[in-house]
Amino acid sequence: MSLPVLQTERLRLTLLQPGMERAMVDFLSTNAAHFSPWDPPAPPDLLSTERWAVQCSNAVADFQNGSAVRFLLAPAAQPEKIIGAANVTQIFRGPFQGGVLGYRIGREWEGQGLMREALAEIIRYLFDEQRLHRIHANYLPSNARSGRLLARLGFTIEGYAKDYLFIDGAWRDHVLTSLTHSGFDREWLLPGAVTPKR
Repeated sequence: MSLPVLQTERLRLTLLQPGMERAMVDFLSTNAAHFSPWDPPAPPDLLSTERWAVQCSNAVADFQNGSAVRFLLAPAAQPEKIIGAANVTQIFRGPFQGGVLGYRIGREWEGQGLMREALAEIIRYLFDEQRLHRIHANYLPSNARSGRLLARLGFTIEGYAKDYLFIDGAWRDHVLTSLTHSGFDREWLLPGAVTPKR
């Protein structure tokens, strides 16, 4: 089964998969301080290739069973270099037909519009090929950059969750947003409809 590869003007987006263990460790170790204010407590083996060997295999299995899509961002001219990640997890089919978006980009690549470019193409893929109806994305109120990015992509604020996630040593509130697929065809939910591409 072939795995999706998406291309934008400046980026190549590939699914997390076996063979990317060392690149993931390098990406996370290089950006550890940059990500720490936004991350939950890290497992002690976060930077081990053994852990990422399991994670890479699980990512493929999750894609095949339809429960998650985990993309990595790389410059088009350097497809082996991971500079960011964008995941849609907790995908539920049927009458919900949605999932939860999370994303991150390396410190030196911020401020260049790369995550917006990546997410625009990933959202297109999720809506048109995975046939999702709703994508949720939540962010810390202090993360104004993330809030602006989601707004530019068309996400709307739906609520505010107190003590939503344990991040950076404390329970943190989050702003709750979502984006829905205006072209969703309800016949995609009927028995016998063509299944999403995997």
